Amino acid sequence: QVQLVESGGGLVQPGGSLRLSCAASGRTFSMHDMAWYRQAPGKEREFVAAVRYSGISTHYAASVAGRFTISRDNAKNTVYLQMNSLKPEDTAVYYCAARFGIATAQAMDVMSEYPYWGQGTQVTVSS
Repeated sequence: QVQLVESGGGLVQPGGSLRLSCAASGRTFSMHDMAWYRQAPGKEREFVAAVRYSGISTHYAASVAGRFTISRDNAKNTVYLQMNSLKPEDTAVYYCAARFGIATAQAMDVMSEYPYWGQGTQVTVSS
């Protein structure tokens, strides 16, 4: 069982930055792939970014590539999403997700591969 708690969301102006954090419970954090998804009102949940359990490999949705950076600190059992150059279309509830990375070779953006999810944190980009 893995519990995930997101934080860091809020209201920011277009062009601004936010850093989201996801704190994970358990003793096996370093064995899990971590990902961020988001869901805007009236839209389906979509992949944002993911980092492999090793911390070496990352993957980003085309819509955020070059603006967002995912990273992890295994000593703190925490994954981060640094969001720069934010746009109004980035407005959504952002969710942290985890899967047992050592046991899978599936692509990191497959939502059904992630059994553990946080409660979400709201990000609103507006002037």
